[in-house]
Amino acid sequence: MAITTSSATATATTAKTTTTTKATTPNLANALGAGSGVDTAALVKSLVEAQFANKNARLTRQAETLTAQVSAVSELKSGITGFASALTTLSESGGLTTQLTSSSAAVKVSTAKGATVASLNASVSVARLATPQVAVTKESFSTTGSVGTGTLQLKLGSVKEDGTFAANGTTIPPITITSSDAASLQKVADKITAAKAGVTASVVTDANGQRLVLRSTDGANQAFTLTATPDSGSVSPGLERLNVDFDSSTTDGAEVVTRAGNAVFSIDGVPMVSASNKITGADGVTLELKAVTTDGPVTLSSSKPTEALTEAVNNVVAAYNEMLASVNKATDAITGDLRADPAAQAMKRSLQKLTSADLTGKTDGTPTTLAAIGVATNNDGTLRVDKTLLASAIANNPDAVEAMFAAATGSDGTTGKSLPAALNRIAATAKSTTLGLGASDKRYAEAQGALAKEQAKVAEQTEATSTRMTQQFAASEARVAAYKAQQTFMENQIKMWTRSE
Repeated sequence: MAITTSSATATATTAKTTTTTKATTPNLANALGAGSGVDTAALVKSLVEAQFANKNARLTRQAETLTAQVSAVSELKSGITGFASALTTLSESGGLTTQLTSSSAAVKVSTAKGATVASLNASVSVARLATPQVAVTKESFSTTGSVGTGTLQLKLGSVKEDGTFAANGTTIPPITITSSDAASLQKVADKITAAKAGVTASVVTDANGQRLVLRSTDGANQAFTLTATPDSGSVSPGLERLNVDFDSSTTDGAEVVTRAGNAVFSIDGVPMVSASNKITGADGVTLELKAVTTDGPVTLSSSKPTEALTEAVNNVVAAYNEMLASVNKATDAITGDLRADPAAQAMKRSLQKLTSADLTGKTDGTPTTLAAIGVATNNDGTLRVDKTLLASAIANNPDAVEAMFAAATGSDGTTGKSLPAALNRIAATAKSTTLGLGASDKRYAEAQGALAKEQAKVAEQTEATSTRMTQQFAASEARVAAYKAQQTFMENQIKMWTRSE
């Protein structure tokens, strides 16, 4: 008699009973939960999560904290940089300084860069503008023929009253014109300009062909001559067509169409001469002579930027309060993301000192601080404007208020006593990667990098632990399954014996 089950095959005879058992070992995925009936996959997941829960929670909190700190640092750096940049742009626009005006376009007036002008009241008459020497070749050149080879010698100097040229002795190396240069008039012009001898050359074209135009800079001492020495065997006519001189008997070469001359003008009736049409006076006023005055003197005057200064003070206070709110939020002793950051605390202290900082450097008794012109500090640290005190300061000491908003100097805009310079210094310190928020940013970024490595390590440990426990439970489940199979076989065997009887 034979009995077959799913887990074993048994063969029995009346004389001898032989039992053969064939069990199939389940694979890892199927083994979990196959023997005991327990969801071991879920159990492993729960055990692993419990084992690493505290560590993962700690790492998550650290990651969130670092992210918040990096964000807060970025916000403060951006805020102070924007504040300083906006004020710098306003101060450099000239809108907060004494405005200079001219009654005629013949004379343009402005404040020299970095200078301040308290007031201006003057009259200017222009009799002659400063001019360069301009010479144009008399003969037109073909666009295809050679200009000629050889050398060109420039000399700088002035033209005397009798019309003769007096060289100033400046040594100018001769300009060599090769056959390649002579291929076109433009190449010759480029060669003259490239010599950087104080004379530039260009080419003009009309219906008759091309002509060379030579031009010096302004001023009577910028007159020039050009003497050509053609190479032996060069084309004829050649480079001599470019000659510039003041010999009235010369019929070839170039014609001087404009003589080099100085500007002749007067300020308040005082005669003056200048080699340039742009004149900067010792009082910081820059004049640009544009035309000869024919309708009488040009009146120059000034006006104080009262309204602009008032608006600027109010805008600074508003921007300061917004900046302070961001700093206070970041450095709050309980909830601030940067409450323990020394750079953030240092920036807050620097901002709080602005109202009492000396912004002019003057010792003449005029206001030197924002507090002195009506910028007061509230109990919570924010600022407010005393309109009456500010109006009085601008009316009685406009130059001092202007000085507080003077444009900063230096390559980074941090040099000077003014408010723009002071804010630029705070911004520069904040961006510093040594002591400022830049250093904090770098430190937090490094901490994020280290944290990422630790998180990766924990993830590896979690995976390894999960794998190990899964294998352990799989082995246990396999043994339980084997025991159950054996139990089933024995139960079936007993049932068979019972039926046999």
